[in-house]
Amino acid sequence: MERRTIISIRNLNVSYDNHPALKDVNIDIYEDDFLGIIGPNGGGKSTLVKAIMGSVPYKGEIIFDDSLRYHNHLKIGYMPQVSDFDTHFPISIRELVLSGLQSQRGFSSRYTATDKALALKVMTQMGIAELAKRPIGEVSGGQLQRALLCRAIISEPKLLILDEPTNFVDNRFEHEFYAMVEQLSKRMAIIIVSHDLGTISSVVRSIVCVNCNVHRHDSNILTAEQLENYNCPIQILSHGHVPHTVLAHHDGDGCPDGHHHHE
Repeated sequence: MERRTIISIRNLNVSYDNHPALKDVNIDIYEDDFLGIIGPNGGGKSTLVKAIMGSVPYKGEIIFDDSLRYHNHLKIGYMPQVSDFDTHFPISIRELVLSGLQSQRGFSSRYTATDKALALKVMTQMGIAELAKRPIGEVSGGQLQRALLCRAIISEPKLLILDEPTNFVDNRFEHEFYAMVEQLSKRMAIIIVSHDLGTISSVVRSIVCVNCNVHRHDSNILTAEQLENYNCPIQILSHGHVPHTVLAHHDGDGCPDGHHHHE
């Protein structure tokens, strides 16, 4: 059975200050994908996501399937890194979750009773309903990650993008988080951006290596030889029963240095 392509990326190039960040990228994303995007810091992982989200200028084509379009916006949910999120912003957990509907409702619209019921439903699914009225600065890192996940999925996206969710503040929550994401993958495509191949390889179904150039690998198992062929400088190490990864310095075919501060 042929898989439905929801995003086609063709001849994508992104540069910062004349330094190439992504070069000649050609990749398809399918409606049933559960992708891990891996690569070294500064290799272009975040840039690829920003190009898909339309937040960086690029040359080339990014073609979205009609199933991803809803009026004038895309049905893409995005969960930022907790460290990128301003926890001093004076809103409650419920208001944070509801803000995931803004692109559909517009900033001036008031949230309806239906919206609020939907927020309660997703917060209940994620186990944070009792925190609804708490200010976002007064919850744990793991609780904030659950709230950010609720915000990303409240609009029922067709694609969910998670930016470095392995930077967990609350390690006990990590296993639960991936179990939640596994359930979500049954009804939407998912992309997880990570530098930690060891953790996400047991979760995702396919891996995309990004180091200026981009290679899609339709399996969750990558050998050291394949990583080298893909010019993806990641070494896999084992510590006890938990595999970890470290990023090796690599002089290969990637882009020249100079754009890493944008990652």
